[in-house]
Amino acid sequence: MADGDTNLPPIERRLGLQIWGIENMKMVPVPEKAYGTFFEGDCYIILHSKRTSHGTAVDLHYWIGKDSSQDEQGAAALYVTQLDTALRGNPVQHREMQGHESETFQSYFRNGIIYKKGGVASGFKHVETNMYNIKRLLHVKGKKHVTATEVALSWDSFNKGDVFLLDLGKVLIQWNGPNCNIAEKSRGLALARSIRDSERGGRAQIGIIDNEKDSPDLIKIMKMVLGERRGELRDAIPDTKADELQKANVRLYHVYEKDNDLVIQEIATRPLTQDLLQHEDCYILDQGGFKIYVWRGKASNQEEKKAAFTRAVGFIQAKGYSPSTNIEVINDGAESAMFKQLFQRWTEKNETLGLGKVYTVGKTAKVEQVKFDTTQLHARPELAAEQRMVDDASGDIEVWRIEDLQMQPVNPKTYGQFYGGDCYLVLYTYLRSGRPHYVLYMWQGRHASVDEITACALNAIELDKKHGDEAVQVRVTMGKEPTHFLAIFKGKLIIYEGGTSRDQKSTPEPAIRLFQVRGTNEMNTKATEVPARASSLNSNDVFLLATNQVCYLWCGKGCSGDEREMAKMVADIVSKRDKHTILEGQEPAEFWEALGGKAPYASEKRFQEQITHYQPRLFECSNQTGRFIMTEVVGFCQEDLDEDDVMLLDTWEEIFLWVGKGSNTYERNEAIASAKEYLKTHPAGRDLATPIILVKQGCEPLNFTGWFNAWDPYKWSDGKSYEEMKNSLGDMSAISEITVDLNNISLSKRTLSMTNLAVSSTASASPEYKSHFNHNNSNSHTNSSNYNNGSPSPVPNSAGIYSREVLMNKTVDELPEGVDPTKKEYYLSDADFHDIFGKSKHEFYQMPKWKQQNEKKQCGLF
Repeated sequence: MADGDTNLPPIERRLGLQIWGIENMKMVPVPEKAYGTFFEGDCYIILHSKRTSHGTAVDLHYWIGKDSSQDEQGAAALYVTQLDTALRGNPVQHREMQGHESETFQSYFRNGIIYKKGGVASGFKHVETNMYNIKRLLHVKGKKHVTATEVALSWDSFNKGDVFLLDLGKVLIQWNGPNCNIAEKSRGLALARSIRDSERGGRAQIGIIDNEKDSPDLIKIMKMVLGERRGELRDAIPDTKADELQKANVRLYHVYEKDNDLVIQEIATRPLTQDLLQHEDCYILDQGGFKIYVWRGKASNQEEKKAAFTRAVGFIQAKGYSPSTNIEVINDGAESAMFKQLFQRWTEKNETLGLGKVYTVGKTAKVEQVKFDTTQLHARPELAAEQRMVDDASGDIEVWRIEDLQMQPVNPKTYGQFYGGDCYLVLYTYLRSGRPHYVLYMWQGRHASVDEITACALNAIELDKKHGDEAVQVRVTMGKEPTHFLAIFKGKLIIYEGGTSRDQKSTPEPAIRLFQVRGTNEMNTKATEVPARASSLNSNDVFLLATNQVCYLWCGKGCSGDEREMAKMVADIVSKRDKHTILEGQEPAEFWEALGGKAPYASEKRFQEQITHYQPRLFECSNQTGRFIMTEVVGFCQEDLDEDDVMLLDTWEEIFLWVGKGSNTYERNEAIASAKEYLKTHPAGRDLATPIILVKQGCEPLNFTGWFNAWDPYKWSDGKSYEEMKNSLGDMSAISEITVDLNNISLSKRTLSMTNLAVSSTASASPEYKSHFNHNNSNSHTNSSNYNNGSPSPVPNSAGIYSREVLMNKTVDELPEGVDPTKKEYYLSDADFHDIFGKSKHEFYQMPKWKQQNEKKQCGLF
């Protein structure tokens, strides 16, 4: 795709990532193997397309290096506008400033982003004339989003809390600050391995310094390059991240020009509603100065649309925000998930919500629910997630009431009856793969005392310990019972507004009680006590009115036959009196008398809004600094669940807290408080009674794992820890000697003479480069027949590329000579590779190894 009226190069319409640099004011493609490396003196344009449940999502970014020129920045912004037009307004546009990139941008580079000094103007290029002629120091930061910035080759660049990578071409030395955590060390090692495999063809060695006393040989090399260290290392500078309270401060502005002046008019604050956005106008949504969104209405004029980025920059300046503030430009009808989630409710026409719930727009707008097949849950974990079901609810139940702050067993005959003055523990046990799994529900009555709620939580911990600390803990607030909780009581769940189920009741039960019954089968039915007056009735439902003489089943005009049948089952539990079924409009006088007389009540057909399917979001939680900070992981996978983390998965109807085995005690103890804080500070004004589910590493239920693509239940046993990854590099302590010169640095286990070493600690931090955005491998010292345990050596386009037929579903003996049987996919052409895997080689090799293996098996290339 090219545009005759613009300077756009041909653009491929394909899934995945495409990157261009700005060189001489033109877009020049960056080769795939350089993806993730950015020069500080340049600007780049990044196009990313991915499939979603509603089609294709397109994101368009322009990245601004801190040393780039105003001309380059202007050219990048212009190209983004032209690309947006060429792509018919579908992309979400982003302005990215070096060091302040959005989570969406960072998600494309899972091994991290490397910032290199130089750029077009300085003559530094993307590819080295000698790939080993390198001497640079990289400052690595981040746990979930890793960035590596080239810094001065000096001990002054170091600090106690971060990872530093001394890159000497054939040797990569990872120096871990004494205050680093395991996740930071692991991410640093992943980056080092990525540089070794993708930039050095696997022919570089990695040494790791966790404790300087244990690595004298590696420290000796560092001192030869950096000189002797003088004085103490400085403390790490904490990251300045926006906390959730700041992000919750959302404000909507109408921005327009009047008499050549920019007018900023505040319209609304949190919680925002969708109807505030008028199609004829453009708006700015300010998320507490953390991020600025520009929304462009379909019917707004072209000049308004073109000025979107300019307006946003003007707004940032007027507000006195940092120039590095993220900007996202959004078109009416093509809103990003992150933008929608800032609104209290976002509706779209003809939206399908979940599996089995199809909402249609019409005058009656009656919800049609399709019953799902519970036998599919294990085969399809995504169904378990969508339906919020751990299993088919056929397991065993035990119930305790909190009495005198202790657990008191509840009579099994009364299971399913919950009183608002009590707290209960419900232990659900089910078998999976032949072994028991547990879900522990903590039901909190609306009128229970603070002491009882606290005792409920403490007793839950003790009960969990008795079951090997493997129970999934679910906090249930009265009236907000999750789907699976309803299902395990088989249609007999009854919620009494007040009172207690204890034998000695302090107050007598009311003579007249009214219950609203909702549900069409045993899996989804609940009866809830409501005030016994006429205004509580609703024409869409069935109500039970229990008196001392009779129990009425009142059937509203909008209820279904299934709902009436379920109400009859509940009626036998609520009352032992005679049952009288009455239809709306045919009530006897005694019915209204029991309710205190007639009164208006809800009689309109219930309108079910088409609420947009919520895109689940994964966050790393931290509140150790006294500020509640969350880091979002965009495009998450199982690999993002680190053993030393507490992670929050928000699926809107439920909040999951995943607790890693290596997480610290403070974060584990504060997990529930973090989830409550998250709900409280959410820009959309979330329901604070949303169920919170505590999940332990290795004991994940199906309704959690179903939100992850290709969940591997053996990952925790098969996946390598940081120490295992480190050990797999070889016994680095056995290296006794090295040879160092300015052009070539190598690590050797042989005893070598160390005389005549000449290393300048003031040598240039950046290597020389051959061409800017176009790679040339003629001097890269690679050989297509040379392979190692890392990624395969790069194969020149002129040779070594085979057709898919020669490689797919072939045994070792059937492969062409010289083809590495463990890397068959690498010999495919880029076009064949993309056609088979649906992604580029760059994206494929960024995936976890186990995921690569799974895809290779499916495609006959394993």
